[in-house]
Amino acid sequence: MAGCVARRALAIGSRWWSRSLTGARGPRPLCAAGGAGPFLPAATTTRRHLSSRNRPEGKVLETVGVFEVPKQNGKYETGQLFLHSVFGYRGVVLFPWQARLYDRDVASAAPEKAENPAGHGSKEVKGKTHTYYQVLIDARDCPHISQRSQTEAVTFLANHDDSRALYAIPGLDYVSHEDILPYTSTDQVPIQHELFERFLLYDQTKAPPFVARETLRAWQEKNHPWLELSDVHRETTENIRVTVIPFYMGMREAQNSHVYWWRYCIRLENLDNDVVQLRERHWRIFSLSGTLETVRGRGVVGREPVLSKEQPAFQYSSHVSLQASSGHMWGTFRFERPDGSHFDVRIPPFSLESNKDEKTPPSGLHW
Repeated sequence: MAGCVARRALAIGSRWWSRSLTGARGPRPLCAAGGAGPFLPAATTTRRHLSSRNRPEGKVLETVGVFEVPKQNGKYETGQLFLHSVFGYRGVVLFPWQARLYDRDVASAAPEKAENPAGHGSKEVKGKTHTYYQVLIDARDCPHISQRSQTEAVTFLANHDDSRALYAIPGLDYVSHEDILPYTSTDQVPIQHELFERFLLYDQTKAPPFVARETLRAWQEKNHPWLELSDVHRETTENIRVTVIPFYMGMREAQNSHVYWWRYCIRLENLDNDVVQLRERHWRIFSLSGTLETVRGRGVVGREPVLSKEQPAFQYSSHVSLQASSGHMWGTFRFERPDGSHFDVRIPPFSLESNKDEKTPPSGLHW
């Protein structure tokens, strides 16, 4: 299929784009297979036919937008169209978050502290402010990235008595500043997502030409406690980088006790050319109530993803609940090499903190 060919080329070229576009001197066309698939840079040709053995007859690469030079300073505004540099999907920025990034690679030379009460060694890691964005994903690209990402969704606790009930708004993701490859388009509805026209209004006098509707501002304000991205944790082991972003989801009462819920999003990234496959997970979950739980299992979310040069990253989300208002999680992922040998990759420790001032439960798309 033409879309698959384009997606494969995108995965190979994603890091090259990140480097070359930084020094670009002018706009470059973006192309998609048949105008409805993943992007390819069109520096060499804008109408280049895909090889006949890999494409339906007549399929060509068609220009769908023009690259802009990525911002080295400052932040992207609401309405900015972009291509994700790792996963390759088209998206649009809704609004930015100022997060604290705890990068344990930077602190790797620091001496380790003694074991802390949570039961794991800890390095002195200072958080640095880093910009992330809440974004919408183009629904046309979701089938192409399903093997490398869950096509991210923001999950909420349902507004009823079932303490385990969750609901999700698909196609919402959190994207780091350096993952954004900005582009422009003359299409008034360039992103296909059911919320695009409910959240954004086309205004040709603006740059970018998509501005926030009142519905977007109201939704952001009402759900701020459950959407907020505050801490990001990152650590690399044997060229496998693990990034964790925890989100507090709220509290429910169950059997005369309080149950606190968190979602955590994890990205696994292979920074080397060697092929590896995730085989097992090993979690340790410490609760402020004093309990320590160990969880082992095959793969993650029912998958054992392969990380290669062509598809270097995998992203997924999961959930955890505690009968205490805070806790910690940490652990390891076990990977397998082609020769059958195994190695463990550390999951950076991260805190599970609740919102002390929570007043109302999270809400979805009720305006």
